[in-house]
Amino acid sequence: MKDSATPAKTDGHAPHSAERFPIVGIGASAGGLEALEDFFSHTPADSGMAFVVVQHLDPTHKGMMPELLQRVTSMPVTQVRDRMKVKRDCIYVIPPNKDLSLLHGVLHLIDPVAPRGLRLPIDFFLRSLADDQHERAIAVILSGMGSDGTLGLRAIKEFAGLVLVQNPATAKFDGMPGSAINAGLADIVAEARDLPQRILDFLTRVPQSGPGKPAPEPESPAQKSGLDKIVILLRARTGHDFSSYKKSTIYRRIERRMGIHQLARITDYVRYLRENPQEVDLLFKELLIGVTCFFRDPDAWNALQKIALPQLLTGSPASRTLRAWVAGCSTGEEAYSLAIAFREVQEQIKPVGQLSLQIFATDLDPTAIETARQGRYPANIAADLSPERLNRYFVEDEGTYRVCSEIREMVVFAPQNVIMDPPFTKLDILCCRNLLIYLNGELQKKLLPLFHYSLNPGGLLFLGSAETIGNFTNLFAPLEGKSRLYRRGEHPARAAQVDFPSRLYLTPTAMPDDVKAIPTTNIQALTDQLLLQRVAPAAVLVNAAGDILYISGRTGKYLEPPSGKANWNIHAMTRDGLRNELTLALPKALRDKTTVTQRGIHVDLNGSSQTVDLSVLAIDEPEALRGMALIVFADVASPPAELPTGNSRRTPSRGRMAELEVALQRARDEIQSVREEMQSQQEELKSANEELQSTNEELQSTNEELTTSKEEMQSLNEELQTVNAELQSKVDELSAANSDMKNLLNSTDIATIFLDGHLHVRRFTTQATRIFKLIAGDIGRPLSDIVTELQYPDLQSDAREVLRSLVFSEKQVQTGDGRWIMVKIMPYRTLDNVIDGVVITFTDISVSKKLEAELRGRQARP
Repeated sequence: MKDSATPAKTDGHAPHSAERFPIVGIGASAGGLEALEDFFSHTPADSGMAFVVVQHLDPTHKGMMPELLQRVTSMPVTQVRDRMKVKRDCIYVIPPNKDLSLLHGVLHLIDPVAPRGLRLPIDFFLRSLADDQHERAIAVILSGMGSDGTLGLRAIKEFAGLVLVQNPATAKFDGMPGSAINAGLADIVAEARDLPQRILDFLTRVPQSGPGKPAPEPESPAQKSGLDKIVILLRARTGHDFSSYKKSTIYRRIERRMGIHQLARITDYVRYLRENPQEVDLLFKELLIGVTCFFRDPDAWNALQKIALPQLLTGSPASRTLRAWVAGCSTGEEAYSLAIAFREVQEQIKPVGQLSLQIFATDLDPTAIETARQGRYPANIAADLSPERLNRYFVEDEGTYRVCSEIREMVVFAPQNVIMDPPFTKLDILCCRNLLIYLNGELQKKLLPLFHYSLNPGGLLFLGSAETIGNFTNLFAPLEGKSRLYRRGEHPARAAQVDFPSRLYLTPTAMPDDVKAIPTTNIQALTDQLLLQRVAPAAVLVNAAGDILYISGRTGKYLEPPSGKANWNIHAMTRDGLRNELTLALPKALRDKTTVTQRGIHVDLNGSSQTVDLSVLAIDEPEALRGMALIVFADVASPPAELPTGNSRRTPSRGRMAELEVALQRARDEIQSVREEMQSQQEELKSANEELQSTNEELQSTNEELTTSKEEMQSLNEELQTVNAELQSKVDELSAANSDMKNLLNSTDIATIFLDGHLHVRRFTTQATRIFKLIAGDIGRPLSDIVTELQYPDLQSDAREVLRSLVFSEKQVQTGDGRWIMVKIMPYRTLDNVIDGVVITFTDISVSKKLEAELRGRQARP
């Protein structure tokens, strides 16, 4: 594990320079504004956490996200500036056209190098968050299209961080939440408004380690006993024993699951596991979390391609198939990376002869193996692969990347437990990266000699960046120090010194009293196995195409692998003598759904001969094997040579013998003719297939161009969604302001008319309709066209004078019905201090005029 990052100081709390607080990375895209508002409106202002919001933004649009989020929270919301320290109880928002990274609690802005439409800012930040905060990293994925964030979540899970995902049913766009859930990376799935409380509940349950604090280990007897019971429950449910794994790793993962379920004691979690078997499966997945990517640790892969592989290729005999084993391959990225690296080196140095590489990739997790076999990965792998490699070795398919057939055919995937199952042998390359770090020291000391035994002399061992060979310097010699590449030494390690998996499996953990023991032996299974080995004939299970699916017994006398590229087809592996009969018998048995038997077949065994009976049985039951065939080989004694007898009547004449030989030769010639004709047809079909492949490649090229355009349009659509959401929020604010202003003007009970620069009506209050005959349709008409009761013919000229001089005008005028109105004309100033029309107010002063007239009348009387 990497060292913990140094935290940044924070404000507003007691001094805690050595204290670290959780940093929550939030990824959102299209439809994310509503989800973010729900999230922060339910987040306490004193949660003690910092929040970093990363969104897909239009590079040319000024972001308004800080202002929009500030409306729903009292925490300060800030747009990130370069080298800004992260403080608790604050929200930080990524600016447009920037990538964001975190180092020692400080945010750094980086100019993006990817073109528009291919950027993955959420993955970029979450990876740096995981590297900086380790197990304290928390990631939240909200509404959005695409799969951005999934690779970053893998890095969070590697360090046992917490991953929360918005429920796709409540998200406006479920692409990003769905991708995270389908990848098996979500710890908590809930509505956006519920996620803050789930984070706080988790933090109160799970103890957070500080800087330099080692990973937790069970200390009390109750904790150790609980851990042993959990290991037993895992073994009972999955068949895999985790007692050889590092206790600190297992206990930390268990603590996470306890925090998610709000369980304080490990005994409570044991009870929860026994009552909920599906939780055992989830814990199993948690312990097997596959953290990998294409060409992880690029420096190590560069060393492999520049130093190790060229030496291996130039030192290998011509026309040979090299063998490689990738142990703990997870979802296959590392195995495919090795195949691509080999192909690139092969094309570069062009070794003599036809060298090929057969890769065997294994993992404990069958689900990961199934994903690897499909060879289909999300679009965000573009962050780990160069455009040249993407175009050369991958095919775009419905928003994903699929490994091309050239690379896919180099790799064979299979489930395997490296601790319990036999290893692959006669290897030229053994790749075991970031697997040993999860195993205890005793098990590592037994695996490394096993790896030495599995490799050919001069073979390569490729370990992870945090792994070493320990004290086994006599078994392996380093090639390049930092790359963790080693060459197998010539130490005379005997088989007796190697603990093979049958003896490598450690003594089972003592069985607690309250967990039922599981039988470790089965007499019937052992007896059946003994019978198959000693009595039953050799047999091979094949499908309709002849591909070998299962081999029982010793078939070396009947089958041999052909030279060149590995081919597991029965027709290619059958020895001379059996091949022709099997070619006829297999399709006949499958067609007629019966058993076809060929007796007395002579098989060439490298100079000697063996007589064999061949039986092909078409399988109809059970359902799982329907459509397959079982091929059985049985040795029989060769018939003794006929001794001459005195009875000449039983001895065929020489003429008859010659006739039979001619008939036999004729039959052989006919068979040879049929074979040649079939081969000719196969060549024609092959030529037609090549033409179809060429057409298919052209169509794929066109499809790739369309897919690229589709991705750019999708990215642009996400940016427009974000801008639209921000603008909609501004429109809502503007509507509210308009309503406030309308109510304010109406409440003053002052008739008001707003005119533009051409003295056209822009807006008016309800009271103004009592002076001018105004209706809603008069907006935009000249005020001079509106009928009025005012006896004010100079209104237009006075308004123009105010526009010219910017000096307001005030006059008292009378209406036709005898009322007096105070008319005040003022310039209309915008927020930018620009004159854009006039404002005319009309105040009824009839009462004042009447009082004034009465006072003057009284004063005029003697």
